[in-house]
Amino acid sequence: MTTHRLPHVRDPEDCATMAEVRAGVDALDRHLVSLLARRQAYMEAAARIKEAPEDVRVPWRIEEVVTNVLREARKSGLSPRIAEPVWRELIERSIAHEAEAFAGRSAVETIKE
Repeated sequence: MTTHRLPHVRDPEDCATMAEVRAGVDALDRHLVSLLARRQAYMEAAARIKEAPEDVRVPWRIEEVVTNVLREARKSGLSPRIAEPVWRELIERSIAHEAEAFAGRSAVETIKE
């Protein structure tokens, strides 16, 4: 199992109180938000790079991402019953965000023409 230490909080196995558990969860959530914002920036880059709206949803890539995540989940000790639905929802929300970014880019390009 891969562990990621967060500064200023106890590791889960060292927590003795709910306050320590909550502090760890809150610190981890802050870190996750930062990582998800970075992931979103990649979706915005994809919207900038792709040439057609039908390129936004790529079914084979969705399955590749889920397969990669499940492989990493196994290595890290994350239950696939958590990993798969969370990532499938993340992917769907990311595709929707990318589609909006693509549409916005297309609208700006149309105005410039």
